[in-house]
Amino acid sequence: MADKEPVTELHQQFSSDGATVTPWAEARQRLEKAEVFWLSTVRPDGRPHVTPVVSVWMDGALYFSTGPTERKAQNLARNSHCIITTGCNVLSEALDLVVEGDAILVRDAATLRGVADKFAAKYDSPVRFTVRDFAFAGEGGETLVFEVAPTKAFGYGRGERYSATRWLF
Repeated sequence: MADKEPVTELHQQFSSDGATVTPWAEARQRLEKAEVFWLSTVRPDGRPHVTPVVSVWMDGALYFSTGPTERKAQNLARNSHCIITTGCNVLSEALDLVVEGDAILVRDAATLRGVADKFAAKYDSPVRFTVRDFAFAGEGGETLVFEVAPTKAFGYGRGERYSATRWLF
């Protein structure tokens, strides 16, 4: 999948006077470099579930992994809608990003190898995987890999001016 250029909008009601949109290229670069993400899924009873994950950006999507018996994997098996966020806990200057999409289980060996290579380049041990039987094999056993291609994303810039950018894919 190639990176798509989204339609970009500034939400004036949530932005400072004189604020401008955050370019998608800047947001994508932040997604590529961010180390910690927060994945939000929905439990079977409708309650939210949020957990930190590591993720890589590749070919227009975020990829993360989880064990097949973990809560997030069970939630995604029932409801693929999810949100992945990343950002900064500093109020004075930051860009927080929210990516909405559907988590799709990756079974393609070539894609899994590419994701494994991206993880190896981005993260130090223990985030190392090998591709085996259409899943990752790590120190903890089988690990499922999910792809989340954005359907909608938001960027919240802080600093001298506050901005709220929406990207539609």
